[in-house]
Amino acid sequence: MSTAPQPSVHERWAQFRFAVVGPLLAAPPPQGHLRAELERLAERTWKHPVSGQPVQFAVSTIERWFLAARNAGDDPVRALRRKDAGRQDSLNAALRQALLAQYREHPGWSAQLHYDNLVVVAGGQPELRPVPSYWTVRRYLLAHGLRGRRRPGGARRTAGAQRAEARLAAREVRSYEAEYVGGLWHWDYHHGSRKVVTAQGEWATPLLFGVLDDRSRLACHLQWYLEENAENTAHALAQAIQKRGLPRAGMSDNGTPMTAAEIVEGLARLGIVHETTLPYSPYQNGKQEAFWAQIEGRLLAMLEGVEDLSLALLNEATQAWAELEYNRKRHAEIAQTPAARWLAGPQVLRPAPDSAALRLTFTRAESRTLRRSDATVSIAGRRFEVPNRYRHLPRIAVRYAAWDLTTVHLIDDATGTVLCRLYPQDKAGNASGLRRTLEPIGDALPATAPAGGMAPLLSKLIAERAASGLPPAYLPKDEGDTR
Repeated sequence: MSTAPQPSVHERWAQFRFAVVGPLLAAPPPQGHLRAELERLAERTWKHPVSGQPVQFAVSTIERWFLAARNAGDDPVRALRRKDAGRQDSLNAALRQALLAQYREHPGWSAQLHYDNLVVVAGGQPELRPVPSYWTVRRYLLAHGLRGRRRPGGARRTAGAQRAEARLAAREVRSYEAEYVGGLWHWDYHHGSRKVVTAQGEWATPLLFGVLDDRSRLACHLQWYLEENAENTAHALAQAIQKRGLPRAGMSDNGTPMTAAEIVEGLARLGIVHETTLPYSPYQNGKQEAFWAQIEGRLLAMLEGVEDLSLALLNEATQAWAELEYNRKRHAEIAQTPAARWLAGPQVLRPAPDSAALRLTFTRAESRTLRRSDATVSIAGRRFEVPNRYRHLPRIAVRYAAWDLTTVHLIDDATGTVLCRLYPQDKAGNASGLRRTLEPIGDALPATAPAGGMAPLLSKLIAERAASGLPPAYLPKDEGDTR
C-alpha cells in the first residue's frame, strides 16, 4: 500500500502557523485582551514543523500570523504560506557578507555556531545590526547550500547526526544483556587495518563479517571478504547458523547489505526478529564495536610480520584465533569464557536447516507478469520459462537471490510453498521445433464438441417474445413470401 505524499515545507509551515493562531480565530478574545493572548502564546514552546526541535516565537511574529489569517477570508492557511522564501530580507547586505566570510573561514561550523559568532561580531560593528533570529540565519545558509562540511577529526553535522547527538544528550545509555543464549545475535562489518594481496596481484582492504552472541559473547562466525554486500552477508549468516543453530533475534546497523530484501525476508522465514540500530548510534551495538578492538589489537597485531598476507591465510588465522583463543579466554565482563557461558545456557536456540534450505531461504520474493505468448517472465533482464501448466496465471510469484540467478523458483504466493524451479529461456534449443504437449488446466474438456444449434438463452428469448402478444417489431422484406 502506497503512503500519502508528505506535504511540502511551506505547506507544513502554513499548517503550523494556522495551528498556533487558529484558536484566536475560533474564539476571539474580548477587546483589549488580544495582547495578553499573544504574549501567552509567545511563552509556549512549540515543536518546529521541519526539524521537530523545541522553538519559541516572538509576540510580533505571532501577531503578524494572526492578522494575516484574520484578513485572508476563506483561505487563511494559504495566506500563512511564506511569500519571501529564500530571500531573508532581514539580513542586510553587510551582514550577509560577514556571514559568507565567516563560512569561508570555518566551513565546518554548525549554523548555531555561525549565528553565535555573528552576534558577537555585530556587537562591535553597528552596520551589521540588527542581527535577525537564528532561524533566519540558518535558512539563509541552507538556501545557499552552505551546509556544514566534514571537519578534520570530526563527524559531519548532518541532520541525522545532530538528532542522534541530541538523543544521546537527552536520554540515558544503559548496558543490556540477553537473558538466553541465542536470544540475540549481533552482526556487523569491520574494515581491517591490514591489506591483503589478491589473486590478481593487487592490494585490497578486506572486511571482517562477525557474528556474536549477546549473552555469552561467543564468536559464532568470523570471515573476511573483499566486498560488503548482501551476498557475503547471507554467506556468513548461513555459516553461523549451521555452526551454532537458529537464534531468536539479531541486531545490525542500517547498511544496505543488512537491509537487502534477501536478508530481511530470509531472516523472517527463519523466524529471526531483525532489529536495526538507530542511525548514527553505534553504541547500541557496543559489544560488536568492543570486539573489533580485539581483532585489531591481538589478531591483526600478530600478523604484522606477514608481508604477503592473502585472504585465505587471513581467514585461516582468524578461525584459529576465534575458536582456540577468544572463545576460550576469560571475558572480564562475564567473568568466564564465552564458550563456558554458551554451554551453561540457558539457551533458546533451534536446529539449523541444511545448506540447500538456507540458500533458498536467503532469497527475495517478487511478483512477475506472465507473458502469454510464450509463458515466460523477466527477472533481472533475463527471461525464464514457466511450465505450461501455469500458463493461465496472469501473474506469478518467484523467489531468487539477485547475485545468483542459477536457482529461481516459482512459489505459491498464498502459502509460500515452492512449486518448481524455473530455467532460463533457451532460444537456440527452442529453434529445433520440438514442443511439449500442453498440460490440462482444471477440469478436462469433453472429448467431443456439443451438438450445434441455437444457444439456449437465445431460444428462450425468442419464445418469450412470441408469447408476449406484442405486434411484430419489424416489417419483413426480402425474407421470402410473406402472404
